[in-house]
Amino acid sequence: MIRRTLLVVFIVGFSLPALAQEKSVKPGINDPFKNPDVARFQKTFEGESREVFLHREKIVAACGLKPGMVVADVGAGTGLFTRLFARQVGDDGQVYAVDIAAKFLEHIQKTCREARLKNVTPVLCSEDRVDLPAKSVDVAFVCDTYHHFEFPNRTLASLYRSIKPGGRLIVVDFQRIEGKSSAWTLNHVRAGKEVVEKEIGAAGFKKTAEVKDILKDNYLIIFTRPQDEPKKPQPKQN
Repeated sequence: MIRRTLLVVFIVGFSLPALAQEKSVKPGINDPFKNPDVARFQKTFEGESREVFLHREKIVAACGLKPGMVVADVGAGTGLFTRLFARQVGDDGQVYAVDIAAKFLEHIQKTCREARLKNVTPVLCSEDRVDLPAKSVDVAFVCDTYHHFEFPNRTLASLYRSIKPGGRLIVVDFQRIEGKSSAWTLNHVRAGKEVVEKEIGAAGFKKTAEVKDILKDNYLIIFTRPQDEPKKPQPKQN
């Protein structure tokens, strides 16, 4: 227990300055989303050639959502999973559609109105944080977006704050394997699965599951924010 306490103190004392000084891991990676052509991206994100689109129903099932849950679709794009999640959690639940592109969020609002989905809230986030209330989210979903985290440490720290203790972070991203992955993947995707797991673990999350029977070109890993330790009663002072 003492060792764990010292570790927490070390992380808090060390990580805040480190997070503030974090540099972009891939400058310009998000330039295409500053003023996106929504129609073009919709064809890409919601096209039959995209693996996660083809297996979207299985991916949603793997998320284990229940009515009443609060879900954050981080890097929501054109809202493919946002709309699916909204139906899963029902009217008593809520979905935050989080993205850095206002045009994507406008499109999501429009498509949700057309689908009569009233439980979706758009969130225009910053390049280094998700801008969600603390401990407000049961499940945060990051699909083909982690490699777009330009400041992964700061973004993960904000995700950790926003997820409830015991809540989950679900990451779907491209397999990046030297000598096996496509040239596009090797040039576009910053890090492979092992690096991603290490970064997310360093942010405080615990890997709790990996679903291997759905995707080929992508992986799906489930992480959990540990439960907060109960506060010990303070000794009475005489």
